[in-house]
Amino acid sequence: MATGTLTIDLDAIAANWQALNSKSDASVETGAVVKADGYGLGAARVARVLARAGARTFFVAVAEEGAAVREALGRSAEIYVFGGHMAGDTDMIHDLDLIPMLNSINQLTRHFEALPGAPFGLQLDTGMNRLGLEPAEWAAVRELALSQAPRLIMSHLASADAPDSPQSADQLRQFLEMTDGTDIRRSLSATGGTLLGPQYHFDLTRPGIGLYGGMPFANAKPVAHVSLPIIQTRLVAPGEVVGYNATWTAPEERLIATVAGGYADGLLRAISGKGSLWHDGVACPIVGRVSMDLITVDISALSEIPPSLDILCAEQGVDDVATTAGTIGYEVLTSLGARYERKTIGGLA
Repeated sequence: MATGTLTIDLDAIAANWQALNSKSDASVETGAVVKADGYGLGAARVARVLARAGARTFFVAVAEEGAAVREALGRSAEIYVFGGHMAGDTDMIHDLDLIPMLNSINQLTRHFEALPGAPFGLQLDTGMNRLGLEPAEWAAVRELALSQAPRLIMSHLASADAPDSPQSADQLRQFLEMTDGTDIRRSLSATGGTLLGPQYHFDLTRPGIGLYGGMPFANAKPVAHVSLPIIQTRLVAPGEVVGYNATWTAPEERLIATVAGGYADGLLRAISGKGSLWHDGVACPIVGRVSMDLITVDISALSEIPPSLDILCAEQGVDDVATTAGTIGYEVLTSLGARYERKTIGGLA
């Protein structure tokens, strides 16, 4: 096979949900964020295994993402849409029983006029300045919005992955000021907020990246494993160069493997000349540039030529690759492309 293999550990996803669920007391529900096609790992299969683990409330980014989750879970699950009720969404929201998180006065107007009496939630801006009703807007529509019995009021923490940041406490204070006395279910925390402690939990937490093995959940079980087949090997003599623009020169004779994978598969060019692939606990440095379909790797330290090398594995998780690339684990996971052979272990495939 000339394409990489992405193996998804569904049992690890379930275990990560259960671990994050245990951070809250029994009065707090733990939902699950399955947007971006389940962080690139398949929303339907991820949603099914999370429902089996105990999740009942799911979040997607836009209405179109709700279709796969609804088909996978049937009508019993609640599916919230972070992006709210956009123009053109009305039929989909109605037909799929989606719950839009209304973010603006325009969205409130659209929803109340197009789908009177239909479920909705409210998203408030507590200082991130991205989505949600700002305090002045909320004050203007609060009485009307609450009279329509929203299912949920939420906001989003901007710096929860940095526990020492004062921004989270500021946002918590703002959220309390805006929502105390509403008698509506509230949610403030994704993965990072869940780890900040009970004062951030309210009625519902909604972990995302922590389910998929990423930081800031340091104790998460790894979920994704990526193996890249070796297409060709060659001995490179001292002074010879490898890859585009001759960015790497062999200091001595080296055994170089060319593997099937590149930036078209979500393996970022930023790891060129810095990252490593692995085999049996041995790091094999990437040499030269990551190209669209191929990566060249120095395997001189190996005792034999293996059929493949690993880029996501026990020795190197998504956040390790992200650190090398100067990005975050979210980007590494959601960038994994369509060419991989995808396999699942555990859970419900």
